[in-house]
Amino acid sequence: MWKNNWTLREGILIGGALIIAGLALQLSVGSVNWDAFAWPVNGIALAAFILLTAASFLLRKKLHICQFIGTYQAAVPAMVCAVILTIIMGLTRQKTGGSWFNDMLSFWPFVLIYVYIDLILGVIILRRLLHFKNWKRDIPFLLNHLGLFLALTTATLGNADMQRVKMITTIGESEWRALDDKGVVKEMDFSVKLKKFIMETYDDGSPKRFASEILIQSKSGKNYEATVDVNKPYEVDGWKIYQYGYDTQMGAQSRISILELVSDPWLPMVYTGIYMMLAGAVCMFVLGGRKRV
Repeated sequence: MWKNNWTLREGILIGGALIIAGLALQLSVGSVNWDAFAWPVNGIALAAFILLTAASFLLRKKLHICQFIGTYQAAVPAMVCAVILTIIMGLTRQKTGGSWFNDMLSFWPFVLIYVYIDLILGVIILRRLLHFKNWKRDIPFLLNHLGLFLALTTATLGNADMQRVKMITTIGESEWRALDDKGVVKEMDFSVKLKKFIMETYDDGSPKRFASEILIQSKSGKNYEATVDVNKPYEVDGWKIYQYGYDTQMGAQSRISILELVSDPWLPMVYTGIYMMLAGAVCMFVLGGRKRV
C-alpha cells in the first residue's frame, strides 16, 4: 500500500479520508458558509482551484499522488462516495440550516467529495489535451468532461451570488423595495408597477392561472411592459421576475401581486457546461454511428 502502483484500495482510502476530514470540519466549524464565498471571493477561489488543477497535472511525474489523480482507480471510489451521499440527499428533505443530511449542499463531506471529483475531472481534461490525437474520439470526450467540470465548478461557486427576493406590488403604485428570506429590505435598480392582476379559474372556482400585467421602469428611465406568469418570467437587468402569489382572500379581485425576483449571474456558465455535455453526447452518437456504418 502507498507504493508506486496505487490501486482502487488507495482510492477508497482517499475517499474515506475526505469524508472523515469533512466530518471533523463539520464538528469543529459547522456547515459550509456559502455566503462567505460571494464575489470576489468565489472568483479568487475559482482561480486558485484552476491553479491547483494545473499544479496537480504538472507535478504528476514528481508526486505519485498527482499521477494517481486522474486515473480510474481514483475516480471510481470518488464517484461511489458521491452517489451514496447524493442518494442520501434525495431521500431526505433538504432545507437551509437543517441537520447534516437535511442540508447536504453545506455538508462538508459532500462538498469535499465533489471538489475532489472536480479536481480529477480537471486533471483528466489536461491529460487528454496533452495527448490529443484522434479528433473523432477526443472532441466528444473533452466536450463531456469539460462541460461537467464547468457546470460543477460554476454552480457551486456561483451559489453565493444568487439572490432571491419577494416584492409586494399594488395596483397603480410603483414599488422599488423587495424583501429577502431574512426579511431584509433591498432597494432594486428598477421599479415595478402592477397594472392588472389576472386570474382564471376552473368550474369549481379553484385557480387555473394567475398572472400580472406590470410596468417596469429602470433608474435610467427605460420602461418595459410585461405579463408575468408563474412559469413564464420576464428578465430585466439580470433579474428574472416570476409570479409568486396574491391576496388569496380577495381571489380574482386581488389588488396586490407578490412577485419573486431571482438573480443568478453564474447561471449562463452553468448552462454553457450543460450545453457542452449535450454537444458531446450528440458528437458521440453521430461519430459513433458513422464508424459502425
